[in-house]
This record gives sequence, structure tokens and C-alpha cells, in this order.
Amino acid sequence: MLDPKKLEAIRKELQAWEKTELAAFQARRPERQKSFTTLSGREIKRLYTPPDIADFDYVEKLGFPGQYPFTRGPYPTMYRAQPWTMRQIAGFGTAGATNERFKFLIAQGQTGLSVDFDMPTLMGYDSDDPRAFGEVGREGVAVDTLADLEDLFDGIDPGAISVSMTINPTAWILLAMYVALAEKRGIPLDRLSGTVQNDIIKEFTAQKEWIYPVKPSLRIVRDSIIYSVRHLPRYNPVNISGYHIREAGSTAVQEAAFTLAAGIAYVEEVRKTGLDVDAFAPRLSFYFISHSDFFEEVAKFRAARRVWARIMKERFGAMRPESMRLRFHCQTAGSSLTAAQPMNNVVRTAYQAMAAVLGGCQSLHTNGMDEALAIPSEEAMRLALRTQQILLEETGVAHSIDPLGGSYLVEALTDQTEREIWTTLERIDALGGTVAALERNFFQQEIADSAYAYQVAKERGEKTVVGVNRFREEEPEEPSIPLHSIDPRTEQTQKERLARVKRERDSGRVRKLLGELKEVARTDENLMPLTIECVRAYATEGEIVNALKEAFGLYREPIVF
Repeated sequence: MLDPKKLEAIRKELQAWEKTELAAFQARRPERQKSFTTLSGREIKRLYTPPDIADFDYVEKLGFPGQYPFTRGPYPTMYRAQPWTMRQIAGFGTAGATNERFKFLIAQGQTGLSVDFDMPTLMGYDSDDPRAFGEVGREGVAVDTLADLEDLFDGIDPGAISVSMTINPTAWILLAMYVALAEKRGIPLDRLSGTVQNDIIKEFTAQKEWIYPVKPSLRIVRDSIIYSVRHLPRYNPVNISGYHIREAGSTAVQEAAFTLAAGIAYVEEVRKTGLDVDAFAPRLSFYFISHSDFFEEVAKFRAARRVWARIMKERFGAMRPESMRLRFHCQTAGSSLTAAQPMNNVVRTAYQAMAAVLGGCQSLHTNGMDEALAIPSEEAMRLALRTQQILLEETGVAHSIDPLGGSYLVEALTDQTEREIWTTLERIDALGGTVAALERNFFQQEIADSAYAYQVAKERGEKTVVGVNRFREEEPEEPSIPLHSIDPRTEQTQKERLARVKRERDSGRVRKLLGELKEVARTDENLMPLTIECVRAYATEGEIVNALKEAFGLYREPIVF
């Protein structure tokens, strides 16, 4: 706590400064706008001083890195011991094409891999499904069977590099394939590190990729977590994502609060099985955006760590520090990228990356400058990776732990963000919790309202987007930068590969295993072991998904006017 007498003296000095120095200067040179707000519309004061953090308690609010409440970071030495993982996402066309991109990025110094899957794979359609027509390999890599994953990691040791997989409704199948791949190569499962996103609540609230109803979908996530706790001690079976919530149009506070609400739901779901919270909580990971408002983003990351630590300690009774620390991957804001003047995106991404690092991320993806136009080219990905490398090696921002800690602005904004997160979580609890709020379309409506407000602000010019609503230029008809082109042969190639796998596998065994999986789905038995057996037999993703449709049914989003 700061000394009350000193605070009062500062307040008087501030008032005197405002009445004299500031007023006289403003009379000659008015401020350039009436008010200044964050990207989310929160007002930013002209000046922050000690009275703005009058109730600040260092131990309670900050503490030390690696110690509760983890405001200053989840680990004692942060980047001084281990830099954040540079994890550029890649995925397009066939597994072989994406494998080449992986090897290119590793050769450029990338320290982790991240897989982006095509829409059919995300939705559980095989490449030969009529519903997949025109989308195979278009916006991510096509994976139908274990054979594709084998090609995807050809010449790459999954036990030697951290691998993230961005997929949700079919995440447990890709996790099963990853396990089967490791076993087939003789890689001990305790060497596997990385994460599978597996955050189905985010899909219901924001991204809109789902298959099964809410309850069986949560059961699948639960089964993945429990299996991983028992067999994959270094692997994160869920990556609870605020990124797509923010991309859908939420504010920074909504992103953090809705993401933590999803985390609460997963913890509650696993605890129903009787598993102690300290047995699985250390394996929960998070995924946030780093958007354009620098200090708002830094404050968001710090506040989220503090809130999650308190949730785990006070609400769920966690005892281990590892259970209370929030670890997160970060990606720069795709929605901030513009097709107009695409070179500007390099600058945007660099600032967003710095906010992520100063906010204490554990891994980072920096977007390519051309992502508003196409799948990133090799050159765009090289430059995006170099952005991280320059940030680490040349700027000095990673030399000190939480270098913005103690800033009056940052601490005041962190405290404000924390209060607003708690207020939002209380609203969710009042609705009956995360699942009940989801079923009432609370999240969807809140995001829609925020997205609309921001769009209106842009159109009115209240929020500037350089090159779009200010500083516009006449753009050439064709982009001035080389773009990635889609191989027109991809779909046919993938269909032929799938047909070959089906011919060569033991189809009788596949049918038997799929029947058993369907029966297990009607019980409360863990789905993961039998799913692993299915993928080992080269059952397709679509076959596994369809087997469970008979047991679980399909989700239909409620219509709300």
C-alpha cells in the first residue's frame, strides 16, 4: 500500500499542474481529439500517477515471476532461461506439401510446429465426401487417415520438437493419430510435447465449427484430457482459445473472460470423474490474440494470469503452483491485417508481437503480411519469423522479466481489466455457468454487439485503420507482392491417396473397430483408446465421425432474435 500522505500530496500537485501548466498549454495547443480510448473502447486517461494505483499491494497484485498470482509471468526466469517458442502455423494442400513448408521453417530457425487443417478435416469430412468438394487442401492441410499424418511428419521427429494442432470438433481423432504415429516410430509418449486445440466451447461461441451437441462434445474433451494425463505427461490436451473469440469481434475483456469461463467448464467436467484438480490442471493451456492496442493487450495477459490463478486456488482448491499458472500461446491479430497496402501488415505484426512478449507469452505465431490475400508465401513466413528473431535477439525486450511492471498505466489498466473480467464471470455464473450461458446464446450476442460497435467506429473514422479509412492510396489491380497459389491437382491427388489406403487396409477390422467405438460412445468409457485402435487400422476421420453421429446426434444452433 502506498503512503496516504504522499498520495494526497501527489493529488494536490497533479491538480495544480492541471490548473496551471496543462491549462495554459492546452489553450495554445488543444489535444488532437476529445477523448482517447483503447481498441475495445475503454477510456485512457491523460496521465497515470501513484493515486491511480492507490490500493496497490505489491505482494498481492504482483509478487514475483513463477509465484502466485503469476502476474509477472508463470516461470521464475522467463525468457532469460528459455525464449518463447517461435511457432509459425502452416498447412495447405497435401501432407507432403505442408511437410516441405515445415522443413523450410525449421531451417529458418523456427523452434515449434503448428498445423493448420483444411475445412473438411476440421468438420469431419473425408476428402472424397461430396461436401468436401472444392475445399480439399484449400485453407489448410488435408488429413484423412494416419497415412497423411505419416507424410506430414516425414523426416521430422515429433519427439524432438513441440507440435501444436489447430483443430477442434475432430481434435481427439488427430490426437489419436499423433499417438499412433509416435508408437509406430518407437517414440516414447513421454517425449511428446505441444498441444491440440480441442476447445469446442470456443466453436459454439465464436468460430461455428461443430459436429455433436454440447454435452457429448464436452465429454470428448474430457476423455482427451484424462487420457493425456495418464499417458502424455508433457502434452497439453486442450488449448483454450480466446483468439477466435476476439477475431469474431469481442473486446479484450470479453476475450479473456469468455476464455477463462471455458476453462472453468473443462475443469468442472473433468472433476465430475473424481480426478483431482492437481492431477490435470498443469496440462491446461491457453491461446490468446495479441491485437493492435499495445497496452490494452499487455494488461489483458497480466490480468488473465492473475484471475486464473485465483480461480484455480479459491474456486477449485488447487494446491500445486503448476495448477494455478496460466500458460499461453499467442498469435498476432489476423483481423487487423489489410488487403490494402499489405506491407503495412509487417509493421502491425511487429508491434503486436512485442505486446505478446512484454505480456509474457510462452509461444508466438506472427502473421504473414499477405494473409489477408492468401495462404502465406514462403517469403512472407520467413519475414514473419525474422520479426520474432529480431525481437528476441536485437531489441533487448527479453532481457528483463516483466519490464513494464510498475508502470502506473500498465498496473492501473491491469487492475481495471481484472475487475471487468471478474464482473463478466459473475454474469456468466448468474446465468447458471458456461454451458447454460452458451445454451442461452449469451456469448454469441455479446460478441455480435461488440463486433457491430467496432465496425461502426471504423466506418465513422473513430477507429483508424491506416490504408483503409485513412491514408488511402490507389491500389493496383493486382497485389504488389507475390502470393501463394493453390495447386489445382490437390483434391484429386488426395482422393487417389485415400482410395489407395482403403484398398490396402484390413476393411473387416476397420468395420469391427468402428462398431465397438459406437458402443463405447453409448457408455461413459473413455473414447481415446479405441479411437487410437481405429486410426492404427487406418480408419478414416470421416468414418470415425460418422460412427459417433449415430450415438451422439448432431448440434443445431438455437435461433435467437
